[in-house]
Amino acid sequence: MTRRVRMRLRRWTLATAALIAGCALIPATASAAVTLSNWDAAQQRQVVQAGLMRNLGRSFQGASAITAAQANAAFAALAARLQNVTGAFSANAVQTARDPVTVVSFDRMLVAQLGLSATASQVQATAAGAGLRPPSYFGSEVVARFLRLRYNHPSGTDQLELFPTDPITRAEAAWSLAQVVSFGDWNVSSAEQSLSGFQLPAMSSAQRQVLQIAVSRIGYPYVWGGTTDDTSDGLAHGGFDCSGFAWRVYKVSGLPWGQRIRGRTAAQQAGEIPKRARLRMSQLQPGDLLFFGSAGYTGAATEASIIHEGIYLGENWVIHSSNQGVYVLPLQGSWLGNSFAWGRRVIG
Repeated sequence: MTRRVRMRLRRWTLATAALIAGCALIPATASAAVTLSNWDAAQQRQVVQAGLMRNLGRSFQGASAITAAQANAAFAALAARLQNVTGAFSANAVQTARDPVTVVSFDRMLVAQLGLSATASQVQATAAGAGLRPPSYFGSEVVARFLRLRYNHPSGTDQLELFPTDPITRAEAAWSLAQVVSFGDWNVSSAEQSLSGFQLPAMSSAQRQVLQIAVSRIGYPYVWGGTTDDTSDGLAHGGFDCSGFAWRVYKVSGLPWGQRIRGRTAAQQAGEIPKRARLRMSQLQPGDLLFFGSAGYTGAATEASIIHEGIYLGENWVIHSSNQGVYVLPLQGSWLGNSFAWGRRVIG
């Protein structure tokens, strides 16, 4: 890694750390005026001014699903605008007019447009080679969410969230395109540099069973208090907060090791083991729970000192639910490593 890329990655890491959606923080409630159509009005105006999308009649109509023709036009315009695109635009890469353009197909096109298809394929192949049975869009979603191309609707507007295979709305497409338009020359190179190192270790059958569930939820939305894939927990939309993701993987799924987890929040799950059972970074194995915050390795687990949780994939990679939904980051080399407290072994 060159010094220039390291400096850019450090700036990205510090900026991301400031945006962490901590599980122990009180969520902000969005204004009741926010709707499926207008929640990103500024980004809608931005992409119209940039010539990537057009208003439909007198308004942008953000709540409408983007059509294949509209997506084709947007990507063609983006290809002409960006100077750092290495992959050629192909209209055939978007579904035909008979099929909806989903979140994952739109993300796949954006990843291709930025020249990162090979990186996504390598991530996909690595997860498949480890026996994790990833969904077909795992690699492209890992890349897209590493680039922060998705938006986390705040508490109070969780009903606006989309699942990965939902048709993408014009408003969601506008948000993603606006992020790309604002990229510096380091965003893509940093993602490629980091994700090119995505590797996973050999795993036991128990570890694979746990992590198959975890990777199958890639791209599910971050929902405050969420623990289920649907609204059976009484919330407005299916999805997970950080400890809710661990709860979904281990408890809701009925895995036997989930019986060892009693507390619901990250702080509770971190604090219900004795200090002698805490794991340092060098001791981590696939499937371990990871806790983050200001507590440090020897500190007490309180709701203020342990504010985030993830699940270890191995070889320095973590899957967790945060402000990009369920996504993957390196432990060392991201804001996760800067706030790592300790790990906890559940399998065994």
